[in-house]
Formats: sequence, C-alpha cells, structure tokens
Amino acid sequence: MALRLKSQWHKEESERSLEEIGGAIAFNAWRLGVDKAINLHSQHFAYRDDAQRLAVVAEYLIFQALAVERMLYESITDEQRRELVTAMVLKLADHYEENSQSLLGAGDYRTSFIETFNQRAGEYAEFGYTDEGPTYPFLRHLGYEIQQAMGDSQVNRWVIDQVMDSDAPELLKQLTRTVKNLFS
Repeated sequence: MALRLKSQWHKEESERSLEEIGGAIAFNAWRLGVDKAINLHSQHFAYRDDAQRLAVVAEYLIFQALAVERMLYESITDEQRRELVTAMVLKLADHYEENSQSLLGAGDYRTSFIETFNQRAGEYAEFGYTDEGPTYPFLRHLGYEIQQAMGDSQVNRWVIDQVMDSDAPELLKQLTRTVKNLFS
C-alpha cells in the first residue's frame, strides 16, 4: 500500500515561513522514515527490539534532512537553507523523542538525536549530491549506518543493498515531490 503524504497547503494563498515549511517536511520525513523501517522488516530483515528500530528510523530521518539541504542548495540562500534545515531537524528531534519515550520510557532522546545528526552531517559532507540526487557513496553511507544500527546478524547481512537499491530511491522520490510541492 502506498504511503500518503501531506504535501499541499490547505490555504495555498497564504505565505509560509521557513519554519512552517521545515515542520511540514519533518512531518512527512517522519512518516517516510517509519515506513522504510517497516519495509525492512517486511523484507525479512530483523530488529532485536524497538530501540534498534528507532535507531534505523533516526538514520532515515537524518539522511532526509541532509538530502533536503542538498536539494535546496541552489534554490534558496545559505541563511534560508540553514533556517529551514534547523527547523526541520528540531521538529524531527521532537517526533523522535515523543515516539522513543512512548516505546522505551523516559529519557532525553532529543539530545542524542541532535548529536547523531551533527555527527552524520560531517560524515555526509564528504559525499556528493547532484541534480540527479545523492551519489553512490552518499547512499552507501545510509545503508552502512542502517546496517550498523541493525547489528551484524546473518539475517541483516544484505540490508545495505536493500537500502541502496530500493528503499532510499523510493524515499527520495517521495521526499523530492513533497519538498517541491511545499515550496510551490
């Protein structure tokens, strides 16, 4: 079943702030990240527990935030991009914390999400992103981080291939359409 995303504003004539756009992208990114984590399970990759599943969702969220930053590189100014991505990451951190507390109990999951985002931002900065989308190393890094989050079990051995060949391209297609629609 296809995932339905909310990528249209109710009152299209209203001007939206970058914070509002970042929040809307984050809402859809959360849904996409969870959908792809569920898809991995349906493809017979195994999670040990909910913490592991949330770690995978976090990697998809971080990947999406960094992809949005690259998508908009030539469309808006550096300051606007920074404002939008910051708003998006903070909203993603809120979603992550709320769901982590619901599944895992009390804790400061928001801080760990933001710290992981900052670490990954430095790592992904080494990889290219073209008009056609992320380069092979950009995608492979996502697959690698998801494999690390899922552990080295024999069952999860080929998760990098699943992420690179199927899940990430589909996610990017939906994310790109969402970003384009929210900016139009």
